[in-house]
Amino acid sequence: MATVVLAYSGGLDTSVCIRWLQEHYNMDVVTLTIDLGHEPDLPAIQRKAKQTGAREAYVVDARDIFIDHFIWPALKAGAVYENAYYLATALGRPLIAKLLVDVAREEGAEAVAHGSTGKGNDQVRFDVSVHALAPELQVIAPVREWGLTRDQEEAYAKEHGIPVPEGSRQPYSLDQNLWGRSIESGPLEDPWMEPPEDAYEWTVAPENAPDTPAYVEIAFEEGIPIAINGQEKSGVDLIQELNDLGGAHGVGRVDHVENRVVGIKSREIYECPAGTILFKAHEALEQMTLARDQSHFKRVVAEEISRLVYGGLWFSTLNRDLMAFVDSTQRSVSGIVRVKLYRGQATVVGRQSPHSLYREDLATYLSGDAFDHRAAEGFVKIWGLSTQVQARQQIHGNDTPLLPQAKRLEAKEAEDA
Repeated sequence: MATVVLAYSGGLDTSVCIRWLQEHYNMDVVTLTIDLGHEPDLPAIQRKAKQTGAREAYVVDARDIFIDHFIWPALKAGAVYENAYYLATALGRPLIAKLLVDVAREEGAEAVAHGSTGKGNDQVRFDVSVHALAPELQVIAPVREWGLTRDQEEAYAKEHGIPVPEGSRQPYSLDQNLWGRSIESGPLEDPWMEPPEDAYEWTVAPENAPDTPAYVEIAFEEGIPIAINGQEKSGVDLIQELNDLGGAHGVGRVDHVENRVVGIKSREIYECPAGTILFKAHEALEQMTLARDQSHFKRVVAEEISRLVYGGLWFSTLNRDLMAFVDSTQRSVSGIVRVKLYRGQATVVGRQSPHSLYREDLATYLSGDAFDHRAAEGFVKIWGLSTQVQARQQIHGNDTPLLPQAKRLEAKEAEDA
């Protein structure tokens, strides 16, 4: 009998998938549950998979791989989709796909499966990633195929003895890992409605946050955060500590209408305290250590990488090439950044680096100013020369004014004003 490896969360959809794959594809099902942080009871999920009919149920702790090979590269790149989404789920999917492929090869499986719908982004991320890594594997998406309503799905589960906990239905569709929490559906589908407070779990409402700000100092080494307030931390501990601290001060809430890969717009709520703090701190350190042209071009690269990651193209050659550029830019991005957390805001209030390009003797307007003011006159003339020539030849001879004439105030009008 052929074998399929199913990405298994322990929820209703993927539990039903086990029996559905057996019935409709006549396959042995092996499940794979991956801990990317904030997972529920993993042993219980493993037991449920076996009880529901899985031949084998694997559980993998992939938190360190997730941080080192996905989160930190995205942080160094400055990849934020549409200037709002820190890509928590989007970064986790290619890792899950890679581990599905690994287990499929170990098990001699012919296919892998996932529980994504036909409307979301995750189907793209899973399918494209698996096909990039293992073109020979079939990818099956039962939820995309079966067309069951929620009520029909629950009826199917009860018919086949699949546990459906009473009161388990909730108004939101959720996904979370160490890097962030995503909330959609239910009352959030009305973009005019303010998100209900019960949509949030990691963050307090900013108006209920402490009235006293908190300060946190984050040390970076070549673009990677390594310590908080002078204490070196593992990646898992560092992110978790910032999630807890930022969430307690209402930092990290995002309400965003975004453009999905499949062409529709979707209203999404995100909680990402650690991501919000680290991205602001990392950007501030880059502003100290990257030259102007590096910094400007890196923003273009960051935008492209965010698009690739969001669209499931993590394993594309273009993403790999752009990440090589990013790694090159991070050689001098080391130092310490101080961030103030106060009522929903994370504000950089201090930064220092041994590689800083900021020179106080050039920036100061006080004594000790080392800037050559006389040299600026010649620079300004050369800098504006092309604009001056074009203005003389093409603009000032044109009858169309650049701006309407401003009204001059008479002395009496100015006094009245």
